[in-house]
Amino acid sequence: MRDLKHMIFFENLLQEANNELVQKACSEGKLALGYNCSHIPEVLLDVDGCFGVRLRAPNCLSPDMATYYMTNRSCPYSKSILERAFEGGYNFLDALMGQECCSTMNRMEQYFDYCKLMPKEKFFITYLDVPLKKSEWHMGYYKRQIEQKIVNPLHEVYGVDFSEEKLRDAIERHNEVCRIITEIGNMRKLDNPPITGYEFHVIQLVSLTCPKYLILPYLRETLEELKTRCPEPEPWFRARVMVAGAEIDDPEFTKLLESCGAFVAADRYCFGSMPGREQIVIKEGQTALEAIAEKYHVNNQCPRNMGPENIIQRKRYVYDIAKEYKADGILIESMKFCEYWGYERAQLSMWLQQGYELPGTIPVCQIEKDYNNAATGQLRTRFQAFVESLEIKQIQGEL
Repeated sequence: MRDLKHMIFFENLLQEANNELVQKACSEGKLALGYNCSHIPEVLLDVDGCFGVRLRAPNCLSPDMATYYMTNRSCPYSKSILERAFEGGYNFLDALMGQECCSTMNRMEQYFDYCKLMPKEKFFITYLDVPLKKSEWHMGYYKRQIEQKIVNPLHEVYGVDFSEEKLRDAIERHNEVCRIITEIGNMRKLDNPPITGYEFHVIQLVSLTCPKYLILPYLRETLEELKTRCPEPEPWFRARVMVAGAEIDDPEFTKLLESCGAFVAADRYCFGSMPGREQIVIKEGQTALEAIAEKYHVNNQCPRNMGPENIIQRKRYVYDIAKEYKADGILIESMKFCEYWGYERAQLSMWLQQGYELPGTIPVCQIEKDYNNAATGQLRTRFQAFVESLEIKQIQGEL
């Protein structure tokens, strides 16, 4: 396939948090609001005068300073973010929207404040107490949290306007991003898709890490380009794979997997599009803030959500997405020392292989990885073996 027009530009944007578009938005006087988790309502950070940046630490290979503060048995994603903060990589931020659902990430965010890492005078950090269950009451509690921890502080410190009109405008812009990403992602359902999993991963990441109003023209153009892009006569891959798991914000991980013959057809992991790129629908009688709270509370598939109904629902969600995107198998990943995804990876793998509470079974490969792709040799061996096992099942008619 011919190269996508903006792919090199997108790849360059992912080389650092303070990328070209972030610098442009800051120069125009926009407030840069960082966040680390899908529990934070991304759309709220993109109201008029602001833009949200989901924090990454590309090319962070040795988080030595962060390890001193957080120990060597802490989540490597959190340590890498803290390390980059010590290096000054996020000095452009005006505020950091944190959450208390992951103790390690919460600890990392607290060090932004304790160590006075951000130079801007009005910089502040806020922490959401995210509910563990899903119900009408819990959704109401979540709405109060985003009011108290995001809306009110930003209005008081920076005078940000969160009026109904401004919120609906932000939702409209957010929904356009979601429509584009979803339409591009749906192309992966085709037997011979006009896009690779790596390319989709890059496109999804820039939609999270760049100001929406600046990245949207490039996303629109890329969607139109993909509509007329002709794939090779025969599919280039040997098996279709879904990836589920924790933080995967390095598209080189997807490139490595696809170099082993797998096509990444679906992405249910932190920083992925499933869930997250569903449009926000304002129901009759709802305010914009109520619609935002409902979307981010109900749709979230984080393994932190407790209770039998949530545990079963998460497994069915992964299974249904795998079938919808015609995945031959599922690669389940967890970050080292990630408590939530460590348990979820083991449980999800067992349920999928045995068909417990599911309509059927599906082949699974489990891996535990560091934040960066240091152990590429070991990962390549695991990926190659998994792809070969899926090919054998195809030949034997088991898939």
